[in-house]
Amino acid sequence: MEWQIIVALVLIIPVLLIPVAYVWYLNIGGLYAVMKQARARRLLSENKKREMPAFVSHFEGKH
Repeated sequence: MEWQIIVALVLIIPVLLIPVAYVWYLNIGGLYAVMKQARARRLLSENKKREMPAFVSHFEGKH
């Protein structure tokens, strides 16, 4: 290859890869946020299950 083509490739490749890397960054960040929210929801629901008392009817006590 001639040197002009090599220089053109060296200049064009970063211009093309920067937007691709940015989109990947956004996708990975979005996936991380979704997984973090799902984990928080799961932990919250597990804690609610542990803290919920047994069902007590209002009719079992004195009237």
